[in-house]
Amino acid sequence: MPVIIVTGAAGNVGSAIVKVLGDGGSTVIAVDRGTGIDLMDPASCEKLVADTLARHGRIDGVIHTVGGFAWAPIADSAPELWEKMFRLNTLTTLNIFRAAIVPMRAAGRGSLAAIAAGAGLKAGSGMAAYAASKAGVIRMVESFAEELKPEGIRVNAILPGTIDTPQNRADMPDADVSKWVQPAEVAEAVAYLLSDRASGITGAALPVSGRG
Repeated sequence: MPVIIVTGAAGNVGSAIVKVLGDGGSTVIAVDRGTGIDLMDPASCEKLVADTLARHGRIDGVIHTVGGFAWAPIADSAPELWEKMFRLNTLTTLNIFRAAIVPMRAAGRGSLAAIAAGAGLKAGSGMAAYAASKAGVIRMVESFAEELKPEGIRVNAILPGTIDTPQNRADMPDADVSKWVQPAEVAEAVAYLLSDRASGITGAALPVSGRG
């Protein structure tokens, strides 16, 4: 039974991932604010990994869903906004991945995945700080994948389109939500990438872009 850490487990996407993985027979370590883990702190991520190993004896996969969005024109975006986006989106990915690869290297296998964004490939107006931080996630995934490939560890990113969440519906009341991505669709893509069915896939940035 695979042991998989899910960060941001109480969010719309995170909770869908927890359900899909749990229904598929995985042991899910659900991490969110209430668990006391600070993903911006490397030591906290290392403790999470150590506690998981002590309780379950292994870590087969990690899916990192934590992140945030901020809109601001470049000319008006303060340095603090850029720092916030990089800490929340990029640094947290680095911290949890670096902690998790230690036991995965010892085991000679494992799978890591992160929720990035299409904006990391092509940014829109007002999205510079967010898009740059998500581009950092994608490039990090690619580099991790190349470095860890010889050790049997796969690393991939998922690039969702607009996700159908209550927040997005409230923010975009006139949008055609039928074209949006469902959290369960993102979760199914994550479950596939973490599984042995995707054993030949690493360094990918997989679009889950809906029907728009």
